[in-house]
Amino acid sequence: MARKRRTSVRSNKRRSNSNNGWLGLLLIIIAVCLGYEPVNNALKSKGIHLSLPVAEKVQTPTVEAADALELPAPLKDRPEKLLKRRTYTVSYNRDLRVPNWVAWELNRDRLVERESRTDKFLPDPDLPEREAVTTDDYKRSGWDRGHMCPAADNRWHWRAMQESFYMTNICPQHHNLNRGDWKELEDDCRVWAEKYGRIYIACGPIFYKGKPRTIGREHKVAVPDAFFKVILCVDSRPPRAIGFIYKNTSGNHPLDHYVNSVDQVERITGIDFFPALPDEVEKKVEANYDLKLWR
Repeated sequence: MARKRRTSVRSNKRRSNSNNGWLGLLLIIIAVCLGYEPVNNALKSKGIHLSLPVAEKVQTPTVEAADALELPAPLKDRPEKLLKRRTYTVSYNRDLRVPNWVAWELNRDRLVERESRTDKFLPDPDLPEREAVTTDDYKRSGWDRGHMCPAADNRWHWRAMQESFYMTNICPQHHNLNRGDWKELEDDCRVWAEKYGRIYIACGPIFYKGKPRTIGREHKVAVPDAFFKVILCVDSRPPRAIGFIYKNTSGNHPLDHYVNSVDQVERITGIDFFPALPDEVEKKVEANYDLKLWR
């Protein structure tokens, strides 16, 4: 009889230890879900000590990725209608019938060529018919229909390709510039997006003092004196930015002929670029530029 009683005691102890084991596991799971300290204190009262691994410290990047980092600040000195597209955003000037700026993010995913170039220029469906520039306004004008956000940046999706041919993304541009140095910069931007993974771009027309000349019988589209493009890369260490200004004339020059700081482009255009950046980062990247860092 004594032997049976000892067996019963051992069995009870095993069941007790088993129950304590399940209880400990359950409490550990609760600790993970609800918080470590309160449950850990309860465990200590039962003689159970909980030890969790210490997480490695994650280094915070200099600039966090942000939605719409490419968008300039709102304009107060000229008409502005914002039009959001699949790839880009346009600030449209109803008086001049051209964009104030067009801005977009370019990354490796958007370099995938799924669609062919359409070459079908369309009036913007978000504008009233009486305001919407058509391709007829460019006929026999002597000016190209120059893309701001290029068609080649929109081959990743059929809708993006279609929208790149909306006339709100187009400016009168000298043929030699459109097919030459401006296109070469567009090609370079795709190389940089492939190399760095993500860049932010804003570009548009520049009008100097005086009333601009116009084309088009119906809509009077203003012809820019020059064009700007600013580019930001936050994935590089440190982040960097660079600006370019092109006169709307014939010319064949190396890329460094057009280089400017973003600050200088801001002074010329009156546009505040990359305002979503932290102030100390914005101040540094917009004041400095070095084309060699992009090569």
